[in-house]
Amino acid sequence: MPTPKASQSSTSHNLQTISLYFENGVFLQAKSFGAEGTAVGEVVFNTSLSGYEEIITDPSYAGQFITFSMPEIGIVGVNPQDEESRQIFCKGVIVANYNDFYSNFRATQSLGDFLKAQNIIGICGVDTRALIKMLTKQGSMMMIASTQLHDAQALAAKLAATPHIQDINYIEQVSTPTSYTHQDSVFSFESFSYAKPQWHKKILAIDFGIKRNILNELNAVGLEVEVIPYAFNADEVLERFRAKEIGGVFLSNGPGDPLVLDEQITQIKKLIDSNIPIFGICLGHQLLAIAHGFETFKLKFGHHGGNHPVKNLITQEVEITAQNHNYSVPDSIESIAQVTHRNLFDGTIEGLRYYNKPIFSVQHHPEASPGPKEARRLFAEFATMVQESR
Repeated sequence: MPTPKASQSSTSHNLQTISLYFENGVFLQAKSFGAEGTAVGEVVFNTSLSGYEEIITDPSYAGQFITFSMPEIGIVGVNPQDEESRQIFCKGVIVANYNDFYSNFRATQSLGDFLKAQNIIGICGVDTRALIKMLTKQGSMMMIASTQLHDAQALAAKLAATPHIQDINYIEQVSTPTSYTHQDSVFSFESFSYAKPQWHKKILAIDFGIKRNILNELNAVGLEVEVIPYAFNADEVLERFRAKEIGGVFLSNGPGDPLVLDEQITQIKKLIDSNIPIFGICLGHQLLAIAHGFETFKLKFGHHGGNHPVKNLITQEVEITAQNHNYSVPDSIESIAQVTHRNLFDGTIEGLRYYNKPIFSVQHHPEASPGPKEARRLFAEFATMVQESR
């Protein structure tokens, strides 16, 4: 297996040196196009061919370095409309070739300037093919990157002294601090020519790191969405449901190991025991499984990209999906839920519909951003379930 190393980049000769040390002992030096400093996180890879801004601003990447398999990154710059959250939460970005010059009528600044403004490390001039091969063989791993430390032993010591990503609750960082209502989206309604919907029902979205386009898609099917912090109280939610103020609950995507969210799992169990409609995506999907008594397990290198085939076992169709997760639910959950979707790469569960309950969930991202829109019908299914709940 090739060892990752520095590679030639059309812009890297003008940039500052940055040193990388991986927990398997690999050390290399590359070039920095983002913020200066030192950062520690888990390194993963994404296979999407476009949409790097949406990927970088996805809160589910909190605590991680994103390695792009697409070799040319930066060409279209960045713009506020494509941001999926209020800020960048990932630790850094790793690319083969960074392009500081961008050409896009929507762009407002370069990717490098965007990263610097938010104190996020950008790394280029890396043999990303070799790095991704290493990750597929050995699995996702922790790494440290620094523009200040360049001694391998010093980097190794700092990496060893930093908590592992599985021991950190990043939900506290990415969730909204206060509730807010999302009921209008210029990007969703105007750019894609949606008719602005009439609000049929209001739902609560529990924010574990929600993407903006999930909210847009929920709006597009006629659901007014009140987004509330991750530290929610199930009794208060159910009181509002019984008062017919809301018609359902959405459990969002988010970063990290779902098993660390003990209090949230307890609250979700209370929701499950009621008759309230629930839809979960990604982390929400995993939390529903745990709350039903089925613990998740970590995948070797996760699923990250916009080109993952999933078979819809209800329609027998194959859908190309966007994915971003490191954990999966066990097959034993088939004892209490119908498996509606399976990943055609590794056979893992991608969708569940719970027996005798108005609850369903998917592991992939039907809202895409970036990626295909083939699975977006799930939002309409949830809207129908909410409508029929009364």
